[in-house]
Amino acid sequence: MLDRAVIDALFPADLPEPEHWEQRYPARQLPDGAKVTRFGPSPTGFVHIGGIYVATIDQDVARRSEGRYLLRVEDTDQSREVEGALEQFERGFAYFGLQADEDAVRGGEYGPYRQSEREQIYLTYVRHLLREGRAYIDFATKDELASITARQQATKLPTGYYGSWAIWRDADPADVQAKLDAGEPWVVRFRAPDDTGQRVRFTDAIRGTIEAEANRNDVVILKSSDQSPRLPTYHFAHAVDDHLMRVNLVIRGDEWISSVPTHQQLFEALGFEPIQYAHIAPLMKQEGGSKRKLSKRKDPEASVDFYLEAGYPVPAVLYYLRGLANGRLAEMPLAEALDAPINLDECGVAGPLVDLVKLDDLAADYVATLSGEEILASVLEWAERFDPELKAVLESSRELALRALAVEREGVENPRKDLKKWSEFRAVYGFFFPQLHQAATGPDDERIAALGVPADVVRAVASDFVSAYQQLDDGQEWFQQIRDVAAKHGFAKNAKEYKKDPDAYPGSIREVSQIIRIAITGSTRSPDLHAITQALGAEETLRRFDNLVG
Repeated sequence: MLDRAVIDALFPADLPEPEHWEQRYPARQLPDGAKVTRFGPSPTGFVHIGGIYVATIDQDVARRSEGRYLLRVEDTDQSREVEGALEQFERGFAYFGLQADEDAVRGGEYGPYRQSEREQIYLTYVRHLLREGRAYIDFATKDELASITARQQATKLPTGYYGSWAIWRDADPADVQAKLDAGEPWVVRFRAPDDTGQRVRFTDAIRGTIEAEANRNDVVILKSSDQSPRLPTYHFAHAVDDHLMRVNLVIRGDEWISSVPTHQQLFEALGFEPIQYAHIAPLMKQEGGSKRKLSKRKDPEASVDFYLEAGYPVPAVLYYLRGLANGRLAEMPLAEALDAPINLDECGVAGPLVDLVKLDDLAADYVATLSGEEILASVLEWAERFDPELKAVLESSRELALRALAVEREGVENPRKDLKKWSEFRAVYGFFFPQLHQAATGPDDERIAALGVPADVVRAVASDFVSAYQQLDDGQEWFQQIRDVAAKHGFAKNAKEYKKDPDAYPGSIREVSQIIRIAITGSTRSPDLHAITQALGAEETLRRFDNLVG
């Protein structure tokens, strides 16, 4: 074991003792049963929707128990940090209303909340383990580590750095000193307990009792000496931070289950109380006849920005995610489900499927419950970032926007459900606005030409409809104008009559209706034409026929 003076010389002279940090971060004064949870995104990539899923559970469990929910940026691997990731974290969490009680932006008494700013804390506890003989200095090179792995594989032994394979574990202090004097790069490794044959058990808040092989590896806890700032690995930072931030429930993905034995050993070596874990099954995607994890590399819907850019209504997404966590919540009405607790013991151990068709349906149902004012406010907020032109149009035509949103939505038993997300507003309602309407260019416009009506007949129908047009309040009386112009130009009264003798007619009343619809809306599918004209007004309605009657 190295002399204490040699160990201390490796660290800043003014480095505090562990007692300093224990006093700096005392036990939280919270009610019995309160849960302190944390979400720890890493800026080595952008937030996965699975991160929003876990953070939703973190926040719900903490706040319902009168605890605290923290967001800690785990940026110890600075060489792999992705530019813009931190901004995306804040953007995503803000959009979904998942701002933490304590984080790097809002602060808190247990910060800093970025691991790269906690160097002194980590060094204190690394030095403590070295002094106690629970860690050691290691100089193994990449080539030596590769050689160890190759020999283990050749003899069919478990790979890793442990026991007699850990070449610096029990090195002569003089050899260690010589390497230090020569300025060789070094790491600090945890000295795993020697009883590597034992099994460990722990109780997971979701999965119950789990039994696993005890960790045998002397894991790196402090990275190479050429790092600046000198930062720990995830395993060590997790143990120190969760203890000092007084986290008592760690909710994380099930890929970390295999790390629990290592974390238990670190907690024991550091003299910390163990923490309860809840390992969440990952979000999945159906691919053919099998399921796989939702992948940021393969699946656009895995990225949080996908939902922001599409403009999915936040309550609908949160409702959907809560239903994936606890099946009973999916059976409740949206408002009730958002108000009900997420129970960890109801989270499944098989990954739930992300189904965008289902999410779209839920979103459409939700939007159908909103008033025109609420929809407009949400669209404007979304458009400010993603569609400035649309925002300008809506702000200059606010009353028209509200009239458009009222069509087949207000005062009806079953409101239209053609709007699922804010990015669809332009496609669904854009035709109401002269600045966005794609007017028919003439009888040869491909939308009209597809109806198969001769161009001269199209022009005559449009001209007669405009010349006799009246802005009538009654829908049936208004539609009689289409019937009249259809009859005047010899169109069949209905499709059935036309099919009996297609050579006798230029088409049926359906084709006349579609000519009028395309002229007014630019599409063959739209809400009720009479309601649209009521929203547009007579002048704008008739203006849309200019290219057909000219």
